[in-house]
Amino acid sequence: MSAMHETPLPGSAEAAEPIEPDQSLSELLGRMTTDVGNLVSTQIELAKVEIKEEVSQAGKGFGVVGGGGLAGYFSVLVISFAAAYALSNLFDSLGWGFLVVGLVYAAVAAVLVLKGKDQIKSATPVAEHTKETLKEDVAWAKQQRS
Repeated sequence: MSAMHETPLPGSAEAAEPIEPDQSLSELLGRMTTDVGNLVSTQIELAKVEIKEEVSQAGKGFGVVGGGGLAGYFSVLVISFAAAYALSNLFDSLGWGFLVVGLVYAAVAAVLVLKGKDQIKSATPVAEHTKETLKEDVAWAKQQRS
């Protein structure tokens, strides 16, 4: 046998020889069952390690996204203050500048809420096709009992 192959190649003279000729069939089956169990256990452990690594990587990604969201929030806050101060120069009143910026945000919020409500109303949580099929099934069952 060569150093590259632990098991004999099919068709070679060594392949015709049993690996452990003195073991009974029940011993070989028991060994095979143990080996398969060990293989399955090893694969499960490998899957656990891979999943743990993927979850850890995803968690880090969520942290980065959260940090980006927080930075975005602060940037909107600072830009809002800058806009309010810029508008205060136009109106000669700081209060009017903040009021205008607040009204812009209120208008955006109202549009988003109304758009969201329309999308919610247009969604039909009840599956109409399934509902009709169930009605047909009930009618068929009633017909079968009469």
